[in-house]
Amino acid sequence: MKIIGREREKDLLNRCLMSKRPEFVAVYGRHRIGKTYLVKEFFNKQFSFYATGLSDEKMEGQLKAFNHSLVEYGSKEKDAPKDWFEAFIRLKKLLLGDNVYREPTNGKIVVFLDELPWMDTPKSNFKSALDYFWNSWGSSNENLLLVICGSATSYIINNILTNRKGFHNRVTRKIQLAPFSLKECEELIADNDVVMSHDQMLEMYMIFGGIPFYLNLLDSRLSLAQNVEELLFKTHGELYSEYNNLFYSLFKKPEKHLAIIRILAQSKMGMTRNELAENNEIGGGSVLTKNLLELEQCGFIRRYKDTSKLIKNSYFQVVDPFTLFYLKVILSEKTDSWITYINTPGYYSWRGSAFEILCFNHVKQIKQKLGISGVDSEEYGFRFQDDKNRAQIDMIIDRKDGVVNICEDKCTNDPYEITESEYKKIQNRMEVYRSKTKTKSALHFTLISANGLRRGKYSGIVQNLIIGEDLFT
Repeated sequence: MKIIGREREKDLLNRCLMSKRPEFVAVYGRHRIGKTYLVKEFFNKQFSFYATGLSDEKMEGQLKAFNHSLVEYGSKEKDAPKDWFEAFIRLKKLLLGDNVYREPTNGKIVVFLDELPWMDTPKSNFKSALDYFWNSWGSSNENLLLVICGSATSYIINNILTNRKGFHNRVTRKIQLAPFSLKECEELIADNDVVMSHDQMLEMYMIFGGIPFYLNLLDSRLSLAQNVEELLFKTHGELYSEYNNLFYSLFKKPEKHLAIIRILAQSKMGMTRNELAENNEIGGGSVLTKNLLELEQCGFIRRYKDTSKLIKNSYFQVVDPFTLFYLKVILSEKTDSWITYINTPGYYSWRGSAFEILCFNHVKQIKQKLGISGVDSEEYGFRFQDDKNRAQIDMIIDRKDGVVNICEDKCTNDPYEITESEYKKIQNRMEVYRSKTKTKSALHFTLISANGLRRGKYSGIVQNLIIGEDLFT
């Protein structure tokens, strides 16, 4: 099958395949992002050994499944191993056998351990056994390519990539899969014979995000609105229970994570850690720090710093479109039908917030359109309020070449029109930003409008215009 996008990831896997040293590759990313699909399709489903962890199974069940894979690949020992040390000893024996499958290109032995976090059940000593397998044998076998994968991103990062014990500096390559861009989404749905306009694709992204699994569920016979209705609002829909299932599959006790996400979604610009800690349902301390880090690592929220330093702490903001859609539309219980919800005030409120997230997720494309792809920059939101004045800016692109793009994100059905009152608000925001940050950079007002700009008396304030089409590059 065809692998859409993922050019950097495919190149890295190919370099590992051609490598003359042992390789230990960790593939991680948000649930449903396509990690397993990438690895299986790249290697054409041909492995020297493949095994996957089982959800909600204890050590005994995990070992039985692992042994079933060992037997499938040629092991003669039918009984399940008593522990993980024995399981990896059997794996080593299997890989040393004359009949083990080797990559035709250079004889590499490719081992793929999928959903690895599920294998590591409490008190199973799984990590110690894997550590011993790699350090005692794998790391000295130049033909071995070990690939591990897991949706529990925080587990991969904390237990494998940054582990200060056995796995410290053992992983030779890491691949963090990001959601698809709009361009990749367009290619995927076209491959599935789904026909949409660019306006519809923008809305599709604002609902499902760039998650391949979700996009593959779209029925080419239905409109986007009908697909959303069937998948998310009908009890038989394949994504009807996805939100809760998503968090419970990633975290053993997700109640605090869910509370954080729900509270954060209420603030368009995000909130500081101190603001979150004031909520009794969330609490503070090391637990909040850990939960925020895990949500960030899994791609649900982002941490950003207002470099104006008006606020000492970082902001945390929901950046996963599917999560925001669920919280703003479905969990709000304002409607039980997407088709009747469209074009209501609640719909427009959600769409405005969702478009801002879409823009943050396409900063690369925005910078490319501005002609500053090679210029270092920081991106953040800006807000200020006192007794006399208040200003909020959707996105700041603070560039190292002496320019700051003050970005306003607008998702409207028609070309956006700047009225006199909006013109004055834009001027105020820019004046407040310059006054409070003391910046000496030139301020360029940049309009990111899904359907362009209607030229008029006040449109001259726009120095850079980026339209929806520009985000598909």
